[in-house]
Amino acid sequence: MGINKQSDIAANLQIGPTDAGMVRLYIEAEGGVELPLDFDPDEAEEIAEELRAAAEAARAVAGTKGRRR
Repeated sequence: MGINKQSDIAANLQIGPTDAGMVRLYIEAEGGVELPLDFDPDEAEEIAEELRAAAEAARAVAGTKGRRR
C-alpha cells in the first residue's frame, strides 16, 4: 500500500513517554492489531520535524498554505 492510497482501516494513535525514557507511538487498529513503536528522544524530534514538513507540503497541495488552526 502506498502513502497516497486510500484505506478503510481505522486506527487509534496514542503518543507519550515511557518509563524507560523513550517516546512511544502506540497504534491500535481493527482486528486486534497493537503496534507499540519506541523511539529515543532525538529520533522522536526528527519524526516531529518530518511531520511538520509533511503538514506544510499538504497545505501547499491543498492550497491552504499559511492557514493554521
